[in-house]
Amino acid sequence: MDPLVYLLIPIAYLIGSISFAVMVSRSMNLPDPYTYGSGNPGATNVLRTGNKKAAVLTLIGDGAKGFIALVLARWLLGDDTLVGTLNSWVLCGVVLAVFLGHLFPIFHDFKGGKGVATACGILFGINWILGLATLSTWLIVAFFTRYSSLAAICAAIFAPVYCVFLFGVESMGLTLTVMCVLMLWRHRNNIVKLLDGSETRIGSKKT
Repeated sequence: MDPLVYLLIPIAYLIGSISFAVMVSRSMNLPDPYTYGSGNPGATNVLRTGNKKAAVLTLIGDGAKGFIALVLARWLLGDDTLVGTLNSWVLCGVVLAVFLGHLFPIFHDFKGGKGVATACGILFGINWILGLATLSTWLIVAFFTRYSSLAAICAAIFAPVYCVFLFGVESMGLTLTVMCVLMLWRHRNNIVKLLDGSETRIGSKKT
């Protein structure tokens, strides 16, 4: 395998470090997402400005970077197999790199979002059935509870389960388990608020 393919991992990290919440907010003259609400540079927090278009653009952008990083990697690796090859481990490195880029972006003092939309894009880049199953989990929980954080937590837990069901206990399943743990850690404050009943619901404004 060409050693240059290992450059895919740092490239994926740089792609993940692009914050669409910040870019969209600046282009639409909205407040810096770090300065209000949860302080999280993500679509849910941007929605608290009342600008639904900005929130949708942020959601699409954060999801697209995860998807593009995976599609680019799979194209350059020239291997459509997710298990049993060295390329599969490189692909796992790309998954973690783009996700960590969103969580700890080099362009924003390593202060990033919680990774929900980016994780969704990653999952669709791995396999559309895996992405659809996980997205459906998020949508169902969000619809019935109106808690974005709870929906994200449930989706994060089920993603590696769906992956194992589809591909068996392989490198990608283990990688998604690591991603799940990272996402749960990023949502640790939300978990506390969910338990004490103070968590903000989708669509509500928070000062």
